[in-house]
Amino acid sequence: MAPLLKITDLSLTFLNDQDPEGENPVLTDVCLELDHGTTHALVGESGSGKSVTALSILRLLEEGSRVRTGGRIVFDGRDILSLNKKELRRIRGDRIAMIFQEPMTSLNPVYTIGSQLQESLLLHRGMDKNEARAKSIQLLGRTGVSRPENRIDAYPHQLSGGQRQRVMIAMALACRPDLLIADEPTTALDVSIQEQILALIKDIQQEYNMAVLLITHDLTMVRKIADTVSIMQQGRIVEQGRTTTIFQAPRHPYTKHLLDSVPSGTPLPCQAGPDLISLSHLHCEFVLKSAGNGLFRRKKTVIKAVDDVSLHVRQGTTLGIVGESGSGKTTLGQCLLKLNNSSGTITYHRPDGDILLSGLSPGRMRPLRRELQIVFQDPYSSLSPRLSVEQIIGEGLKVHKIGKNRAERRRMVEQTLAEVELTPDLINRFPHEFSGGQRQRIAIARALILKPKLLILDEPTSALDMTIQAQIIVLLQQLQQRHGLTYIFITHDLRVIRCLAHDLVIMQHGRIVESGPAADIFAAPRHEYTRRLFRAAFHVD
Repeated sequence: MAPLLKITDLSLTFLNDQDPEGENPVLTDVCLELDHGTTHALVGESGSGKSVTALSILRLLEEGSRVRTGGRIVFDGRDILSLNKKELRRIRGDRIAMIFQEPMTSLNPVYTIGSQLQESLLLHRGMDKNEARAKSIQLLGRTGVSRPENRIDAYPHQLSGGQRQRVMIAMALACRPDLLIADEPTTALDVSIQEQILALIKDIQQEYNMAVLLITHDLTMVRKIADTVSIMQQGRIVEQGRTTTIFQAPRHPYTKHLLDSVPSGTPLPCQAGPDLISLSHLHCEFVLKSAGNGLFRRKKTVIKAVDDVSLHVRQGTTLGIVGESGSGKTTLGQCLLKLNNSSGTITYHRPDGDILLSGLSPGRMRPLRRELQIVFQDPYSSLSPRLSVEQIIGEGLKVHKIGKNRAERRRMVEQTLAEVELTPDLINRFPHEFSGGQRQRIAIARALILKPKLLILDEPTSALDMTIQAQIIVLLQQLQQRHGLTYIFITHDLRVIRCLAHDLVIMQHGRIVESGPAADIFAAPRHEYTRRLFRAAFHVD
C-alpha cells in the first residue's frame, strides 16, 4: 500500500518584499513518509523547522506570508502543492486536521468554545445545531474537560491553558480525519491528562486507522507512542528511522545531544530567609453565565478556582506549585499579584515593614510591581505584536524610570537577552518572527530585567525543547544564587520541578492537598492524588 503522506525534497524560503536579497531559507530537502494508522514524530529544538514543516502540509503559511516552496507533498495520491483553494478547503479540518501549539491564539476570543467546536461538524458532517452541540459536549468530555455541558458555553479566556488545549484537540478530532498533525499537543497539559490525551489519540487512531504526525520536544512522549521518528536541525532532517533504533543507538551527534538533555538532578542548596509572602484563607471564584430556558433567564455556575488556600513563601527559595490543569495554580499566582479579584489576606514582608497587598488600590500597587513579577504561560498572547523586542523588554524600565536614556536601556536589554541565550541582533524583531520557545525566553527576559524580589513563573519551560529547558533551569538557578531571588514555579512538569523546588505544594480542585519540603514529598508522597501524578510523570507502577 502506498504511504498516506509522502514528502519529497521539501524546501521552503520566506521572501522579503523590501529586500529581494534578504530571503530566509527555512527548510532544505525534507523527506518523510507516513503510513495509514502509524505515528511519526518530528523532533528538534525550537526554530529547527518542525512547525513550518507541519504548516506547509496544509499550505497555511501562504495565508500570511510570501513563501517559495519546492519539492512534493503527496497526500493520498494527490500533490497538495498543486491544489487550488477550494480543493484545499475540502481537505483542511476534514481529511487533515491540526492541533496548533498555542491554543489561545488559535481560538477566536469572541465566540464560545461550543460554537467553534460545532463549526467543522456543521460544515463537513452536515449535522444540525442540536446534533452538533451534543457531539461537541461528548468530544469535550472525551478529551478530559470537566463539566462539558457547562464549559461548552464558556469563552476561551475563561478556561485554563490546559483546558484550551483540550478544546483544540476536540476540534481536531471532531471529523475523524485520516491524518492528524499534532503540534505540541500536550504542551499545556499536566502529566495525568497527557496520558489520557495520548491514550485517546491512540484509541481513535486504531479505531479509524488514522495517521498521526507528532511534532514535539518531549522525548519521553516520542519514545512511548511513535513508531518512527525524524530528528530536525536547522531545517534539515539529520537522522531518521524506527523509534527504538534511534533511542537505543543514535548515530548523529545532535541526536545524542537531545537525548542527554532530559531534565534531571536536584535543586541547588540555598540560604532560606524569613517569609517573603504569606497567603491566608485566599478565595477566588468565577461565575459562568449560560443561556437558560426563558428569554431573560441566564443560568449561573460558580467555579471555586482557589478555595481557602494558605501558604508561606520563604525568601531565596523556590516554591513549586503542581496540579492538573484547572486545579487553580495559575489563578493562585494571579491573585497573589492582584491580577484577579480575591478575598483573604496577602502579606508582602519587606525589611521596612509588612505590606498588606490585599488592601492596596491599583495606584498604590503599581510601584511594587517592579519587585513582584510574573512570566505568563502563553508567551504569544502576553507579548504585544506591535512592539519590538527592545520595546517589550525595555517597557518596564521606562515605567519604573530605570536607566538614564534610551542608549543605556538598550544596553540593559541586550545584556538580559544574552542571559536568556538570545543574541543582541534580535532586538529589533517582532514576536511573530520567533518560534514558541524563543518567545518564552523573551517573556522571561522582560521579567528578569527589573531584578524582582519575587518572580512567579507560570509554566515557563512548557514551550521549550529539552535542551533549552536545561539551559533555562541552570539560568534560573544562577540568577537565584546571584541575586537572592525568590521563585514561585507553577508547572505540570514534575521532572523540571524536581530540579528546582525547595518546597512543594500540590493543588487539586482549588485546594492544597499536600505541601512541605520538596525532597520529602518526592521521596514519600502521602496523598493518593500526589502518588497518581508521580506515577504518570515518572512511569512508575
